[in-house]
Amino acid sequence: MEIISDFQDMQGRVRQWRGQGLKVVLVPTMGYFHPGHVSLMAYGRTIGERLVVSLFVNPAQFGPQEDLQRYPRDLDRDGRLAQEVGVDVLYTPEAGAMYPPGYQTYVEVGSLAQGLCGASRPGHFRGVATVVLKLLHQVEPRVAVFGEKDYQQLMVVKQMVADLDVPTEIIGRPIVREPDGLAMSSRNSYLNPEERAAALCLYRALLGARELVLSGAKRRDNILEAVRQMINSTPGTRIDHVSLVDPVTLQEVEAIDGEARLLLAVWINTTRLIDNTLLSESRLCCV
Repeated sequence: MEIISDFQDMQGRVRQWRGQGLKVVLVPTMGYFHPGHVSLMAYGRTIGERLVVSLFVNPAQFGPQEDLQRYPRDLDRDGRLAQEVGVDVLYTPEAGAMYPPGYQTYVEVGSLAQGLCGASRPGHFRGVATVVLKLLHQVEPRVAVFGEKDYQQLMVVKQMVADLDVPTEIIGRPIVREPDGLAMSSRNSYLNPEERAAALCLYRALLGARELVLSGAKRRDNILEAVRQMINSTPGTRIDHVSLVDPVTLQEVEAIDGEARLLLAVWINTTRLIDNTLLSESRLCCV
């Protein structure tokens, strides 16, 4: 496995591969790999001839009071895990190169980025869309793979790529969970044992919504009230948002009509966690 930090070197390597007719796949990450990341890499390995994993803790998507400085980092460990999966290049650009002095250009996506996490994290999706577009230009992949845990991010990226005619297919992959159901996240490392136990309320809330839909519930108010009660009954939790939305537009729906996506963002003391699942009239997707 090769580690590349300079974007011109990265472009040169990819253009060499493309000249050989090789399909390049990109998995963008912020590092501190867990099995969810590894599953994205393993999938990317199966659909292309060359696999690039970017590792960049993007300052543009963190607000002034957020956890940029304490965001977990372990490049040596990440490198070992990436090599075990068969990654061809671990791309590790520097913040000063991505956003040099005088940098002024950012990508704004409309309504998809404004509600939900976008409401509580102003500017977050502007930073996400900007860095993803830069990575797609630098790596020029045929396909880029993202996890569905950050569902709003996935939909924002898909919209940006479609609107700006970027010739990259965006693929979302299912959430990977701990044995007890907690969605895997780099931020889980912030949780002490009591907080880790409390964090399971997100998964229990998704399961509770599943049971309600199985019993015939469709109305937004009934489903969300039950979800809120389950989370609020867990000490040390604070709801950021609980939403039932159209899976494509991310607009709130009054009832499940076909399919709807249940999205959660919950503070476990000082750690903000997200989770989601698809609820369907005709079938219940696993959570």
